[in-house]
Amino acid sequence: MFILLRISRFSLKYKGRLLLAYLSTIAVTLFALAVPKLLGTAVDEVVGSGEFRRLLVLALMILGISVLRGIAAYGQQYLGESLGQRVAYDVRNAFYDRLQRLSFAFHDKERSGDLMSRATADVEGIRMFIQGGLVRGSYMVFLVVGTTAILLVSNWELALMSLVFMPFIIWRTATIMLEMRRNWMAQQVEMGRMTTVLQENLAGQRVVKAFAAEEYEKEKFRLHAGEVAKWGFNAERLQAITTSLNSFFLLGGTGVVLWYGGRQVMEGQMTTGDLVAFLMYLNLLAMPVRMAAMTVNSFSRAISCGERIFYVLDAESPVKEKRNALVVPRVKGDVGFERVSFGYTELSPVLRDVSFSVPSTQVVAILGAPGSGKTTVVHLIPRFYEVTEGRITIDGMDIRDLTLASLRQNVGIVQQDVFMFTSTIRANIAYGAVDASLEDVIRVSKIAQMHDFIQSLPDGYDTYVGERGVTLSGGQRQRLAIARTLLLDPPILILDDSTSSVDTETEHLIRQALTAVIQGRTTFIIAHRLSSVKNADVVLVMKDGRIVQQGVHDELIRVSGPYQEIYELQLRPQEVALDGVGSTGEARSETSMMKSKGGL
Repeated sequence: MFILLRISRFSLKYKGRLLLAYLSTIAVTLFALAVPKLLGTAVDEVVGSGEFRRLLVLALMILGISVLRGIAAYGQQYLGESLGQRVAYDVRNAFYDRLQRLSFAFHDKERSGDLMSRATADVEGIRMFIQGGLVRGSYMVFLVVGTTAILLVSNWELALMSLVFMPFIIWRTATIMLEMRRNWMAQQVEMGRMTTVLQENLAGQRVVKAFAAEEYEKEKFRLHAGEVAKWGFNAERLQAITTSLNSFFLLGGTGVVLWYGGRQVMEGQMTTGDLVAFLMYLNLLAMPVRMAAMTVNSFSRAISCGERIFYVLDAESPVKEKRNALVVPRVKGDVGFERVSFGYTELSPVLRDVSFSVPSTQVVAILGAPGSGKTTVVHLIPRFYEVTEGRITIDGMDIRDLTLASLRQNVGIVQQDVFMFTSTIRANIAYGAVDASLEDVIRVSKIAQMHDFIQSLPDGYDTYVGERGVTLSGGQRQRLAIARTLLLDPPILILDDSTSSVDTETEHLIRQALTAVIQGRTTFIIAHRLSSVKNADVVLVMKDGRIVQQGVHDELIRVSGPYQEIYELQLRPQEVALDGVGSTGEARSETSMMKSKGGL
């Protein structure tokens, strides 16, 4: 029930609308309760006497009450639905806002498809509870209480006999609620898994088709879709059984009333009009009794949906901003790691006692085998993760003392896995600086060697890229990401293997263009190419989460150790290849000169 209270608190933001919805509900209830009494009066006072005028007055009264009830019912439905939509809007926005504030550590362990399911299907379950449970459910309560009170006042003996089945209805409703809650939770979990399969399939269509795995994917999706259908069918089955049983109990009570009340009418202890009114009041109970299963279904679904939504809303990010954090302006770029250790979990340390200092404007190359901690080091600088031990400083300030926004405005990163939004090229480049002018966008595009390519497109900078930038090559996506980062003009620049998907010629052009940009910035490069290492002011060699060597290329190459091994296995072949390209280029130039002189 605590979950339902938390959900209901969202509606308190709209107290006026909620109050009007309840006033409409009370009006609908009062108008509904007035009709049977008038009909009973008509039977007793008018039908037997034949007074046409009195009958006409009562009929018009009933017609007027019906019109007023219709107006009140419209207000109840309209206000309830609008309240549900507003609460769903607030919950969905709160959910999305929370996702933006959670660190990488949360997103690393959660499935994006499941989060999408929470933001859609689970929020929809909450909306249905606000409209169908919180508002319309109150109508059921008012109607049952009002009808029961009138029945007891009019004929308590007959009322007790007619309500003899009510304990069975209450018992069935209570037991079905627990079962429905478990059922809805299972369905929502399966819905999340199915959405994850769908999301991964759509994102990985090229891989699916490349490996001819369509049938495998169809079977995988069919399995989860079948589970969702199974739990959905089970929910409907439980609801149908409950509705049928409740209707049976209600009809049983009606039969008892007709038998016992009819005898009282024949014995003169009760008028015909009173019996008619009593039966009509009993008939009013039919709707809440039949709707009990649906209402319980709404409550049970809201509890399971609420648990899944509040799991995210209550999630605590290990990366927390201090209450009085400093808003730092543009920094110089001195970066220091002081005995930093980090692990994604307590049982899996990634970095161990890492210490180094980088003066501003220096270029740092980080090398190491996969899993050595290279990317983790640079991800700790903008606080994508929180250090386990030690501290990281920028210009002597602990980064935990700074606001996240001002810290990340000073750190630009071009990640290895480049993500493009389904929008125009201009919008993708200006993603972090939406107010940037077209001239600024063109300027950074020229630096990233993208301008000529963009100009060749039919719509230029207004050309739309496909989902995740599928219409661009890997090299084009990375150059666009470089332009996006340069537009922010950060004093600290991180290139996470940003040239891994470009050819040698394009890399050379990018390096040439970035030479001027890197000047005046502290730059971290996760390097896999010789050019990145040779031009660095300092090289950090990592192994098993530790810095095992530190120095410059010319020094480290002469010392036996991991760097020398990496050089011989990876970098030296690149150097030989580049020398070969240079020799070929010289030979071609000489040939061209001889041709121009008529030597060939």
